[in-house]
Amino acid sequence: MNAALIGRILETTPGWNAQAQAAGLDATDIAQMLQAAETLAQDRMAPLAAQADAQGCRLVDGRVVTPKGYKTLYRQMGADGWIAPDLPPRLGGLGLPLACHVATSLFFEGAAQPFMMAHGAARAAAHCLAQTAPDLAELWAPRLAAGDWCATICISEPDAGSDVGRIRTRAEADGPLWRLSGTKCWISFGDHDLTDRIGHLALARTGPPDEGTRGLSLFLVPDVQDDGTRNGITVERIEDKLGLHGSPTCVLRFDGAQAHLVGEAGRGLPLLFRMIELMRLQVGTQGAGFARDCARIARGYAQDRRQGGRPDAPPMPIVRHPDVDRQLVWLDARAVLLAALALDTAVTMEAGRAGDARAAARSALLLPLVKTFGGELGQANADGAIQVLGGAGYTRDWPVERHFRDARITTLYEGTTGMQAQDFVLRRLLRDPEALGLFCAPLAGSAALCDRFRALVQQIAQAPQPVQLRAADAVMRAGWCVLADALAQRLGFALPETAPAMALWQAHAPADMARAEASVAWAATA
Repeated sequence: MNAALIGRILETTPGWNAQAQAAGLDATDIAQMLQAAETLAQDRMAPLAAQADAQGCRLVDGRVVTPKGYKTLYRQMGADGWIAPDLPPRLGGLGLPLACHVATSLFFEGAAQPFMMAHGAARAAAHCLAQTAPDLAELWAPRLAAGDWCATICISEPDAGSDVGRIRTRAEADGPLWRLSGTKCWISFGDHDLTDRIGHLALARTGPPDEGTRGLSLFLVPDVQDDGTRNGITVERIEDKLGLHGSPTCVLRFDGAQAHLVGEAGRGLPLLFRMIELMRLQVGTQGAGFARDCARIARGYAQDRRQGGRPDAPPMPIVRHPDVDRQLVWLDARAVLLAALALDTAVTMEAGRAGDARAAARSALLLPLVKTFGGELGQANADGAIQVLGGAGYTRDWPVERHFRDARITTLYEGTTGMQAQDFVLRRLLRDPEALGLFCAPLAGSAALCDRFRALVQQIAQAPQPVQLRAADAVMRAGWCVLADALAQRLGFALPETAPAMALWQAHAPADMARAEASVAWAATA
């Protein structure tokens, strides 16, 4: 799936043409942008990612040293406008629609996901500050977009991962500023040498512990103060991980670090959610990027690798073996559907930003799906690509081995699959009486599956909460089944080159729905 096909998928996305027109973009602009992103990913990012995986990140004299070449490329990407192109120009961006960022990121994330972790947090932080703290955004956002400064999201603690109500990091008022103390863990690019300054967007407690999430406030904590001195932040260690060797995941200790309150005290989690939404979309885009790159690598290998056939004739390319062809079609199906899902979500989120209340509500339903199934299907394509390459895929001679390790995190961070299911089902479908209709309305072409999905939602709506919690994952998968079937119909009709892959996916949709129904039935009796 190359730049041209991604451009055509974007063109089929409902609502995109109006957004492109409003931004003054034509088909030539988009094609040039996508081609430039594909070239950058292939020529510079992918080779760097392979080197970074081997080198890893090191803690030297209390500071993180990143792989060779990271700093130069990060600064260059900032200068060229790739970090935050969807920020308004006054804040250092290019004013492009969110879908442009997602479309180009499909190449970047597939080529060098660990490196892109720094980009995602910096961009999301700039958007968060722009929405919640205009004064801080005026200082920070242009520097984040330019690649001069960077940012993190600091939520998790050793005893408070997804259960953020148990956060114990504390902030005390100190004149116009605050002092923050505590320990944060799982902080991607919590320290590094890419930029001159790092801003930690951290949740800390300003109310009593028994207030749970209501007692949390959001702070911007620079690693370096305005006078150039260090700001009471210590890197305790870098995590030793299965994958993401090119991304330093840090444990940070804050010892009375000077902090700026963002927004209103006690409203930290709602204020931070704009950043969380963007980072969840990034995770879905990461999965779509893995799926695209793995499908590309597997097909290229199958075209070159010669094996089998008549013993008295030269061996033939394995792409001609029917079973290999079947595997490649599955890889293509996942890659195309995930690209379409990520772009659909981006266009819907953009419409919601512009004031369309229905689009905003629908994007809240799409985000758990793009985050969950981007992660799962990206991992599945890494696994499938290894299978196509055989023993070669299991070696580090080919990047699919690295993709397999790196992709595994995508269903864990920014909210596990179980959390996404509870958000989709309990917080969205069951709490809002209009949500089910809003979700199903654009999926009319999949009427039979929609009816089965509606029946599942109505079935668990009357069930006790323990049943709802056990059934949430299955109901979310039923929702994805309907959405993916509708996407496959649209793509297979509009883009003939995708038709075989979309037909294979649709052939399995009734069985996928039956599996979800069986899981809901089990949940009701367990």
